Amino acid sequence: MNDSKNICLSCGLCCDGTLIGFVQLSREEVPVVRELMDIEDANGAGFFLQPCDSYCNGCNIYSKRPKQCADFKCGLLRSLEQEELDFDSAVETILAVKQKKIAIEKKLAILQLELQSQSFYFKMVELKKLFRINKPELALTQNHLELLADLKQLNRLLSSKFDIAI
Repeated sequence: MNDSKNICLSCGLCCDGTLIGFVQLSREEVPVVRELMDIEDANGAGFFLQPCDSYCNGCNIYSKRPKQCADFKCGLLRSLEQEELDFDSAVETILAVKQKKIAIEKKLAILQLELQSQSFYFKMVELKKLFRINKPELALTQNHLELLADLKQLNRLLSSKFDIAI
């Protein structure tokens, strides 16, 4: 197994809803993917929201994954493939993102913010909107400020290392 495939299977940030909010399916893929997992149908085409039902510490449908999944290459993978980044540095970056995500999720639990989405990606979008609106009833406590700082740090990391902005 080459490093790039190994890094993708061990990373999973695109599958767990950190980097991507949904996967679009072509009309041709809908019947095949429907047999593998639950999908939303939209006028013959389909999609599924992240986190992917087929991801659990690795992709369970890797050889049959949708085209959008197979074609997706984040900036970290491209840097690894172009040998601008070594494997160990890529793993360190992935771990940093996963740790930041865990810290954010812990703060969300403490703050008991009611977010609609199950996807981490869309939760981050909701949080950005919530903080941008700056509702008077949302008093920014120290925990809120720390959450906001964590969101900014995560966004900088995703933007600089993965070429993804939430």
